[in-house]
Amino acid sequence: MGSGIGTLFAVDMGIQWALWGVASLCRTEKFYDLAGSSTFGLLLAMSYHRGEANVRQQVQSLMVATWAARLGLFLFTRVMKHGSDSRFDKVKTAPGTFLIYWTVQGIWVMATLLPTLILNTSRYNPALSYRDYVGWGLWIGGFLLEVVADEQKRSFRRDPVNAKRWIESGVWSWSRHPNYLGEILLWSGLCSSASVVFRGWDWLALGSPVFVTWLLTRLSGIPILERQAQKRWGDNPEFLRYRHNTAVLVPGVW
Repeated sequence: MGSGIGTLFAVDMGIQWALWGVASLCRTEKFYDLAGSSTFGLLLAMSYHRGEANVRQQVQSLMVATWAARLGLFLFTRVMKHGSDSRFDKVKTAPGTFLIYWTVQGIWVMATLLPTLILNTSRYNPALSYRDYVGWGLWIGGFLLEVVADEQKRSFRRDPVNAKRWIESGVWSWSRHPNYLGEILLWSGLCSSASVVFRGWDWLALGSPVFVTWLLTRLSGIPILERQAQKRWGDNPEFLRYRHNTAVLVPGVW
């Protein structure tokens, strides 16, 4: 972990704070998620061009780019369709609080991408090992789970009959947040493959998937959605049954 990582972090935060200024003036959150995924792409490209473009770096970078393009487009399309994002209803008119959201996004981008940035800027290139194949397998499984969950929910919401209901079909029948489970799996996988080149302080990047898990299960993501669901359907016996019988994230665990 060297000065190159520090430069990438500076670029990351500079982008978030600059766009916060624009978003705060316009009182809009419409390009928040697109800004996050675009920053992933920019940092990925910058780090990739500093490396040797070996097979491990190529595969890792392709996986991150695929994820960023898919999720960024999905979230941007969703907020444009609905006109707003309920997460920001109260904060987009409060510049100081809004800045916290943009700052957290910058930290999220860097912490999540750190193993890949270390890999892409490393000159160490050992032979492919089980950690690469296990990691790439986890990424494929997690990515597919996230895509399926998002598409099932989008299809569910297209039907006007479901306007005031929650989804409990498909992968949502065994997890209340399968898309987040997919997110955790895919980043854990990429950390596994990147760890092959870790040396010294690089091993601190093992905290990356831990941070992603904490962020989604304790700070944003699940806590916010669970509160919203309880507020909307907390007095509905069918919803309470679904909540009681369905795991929050991992069936049989939590």
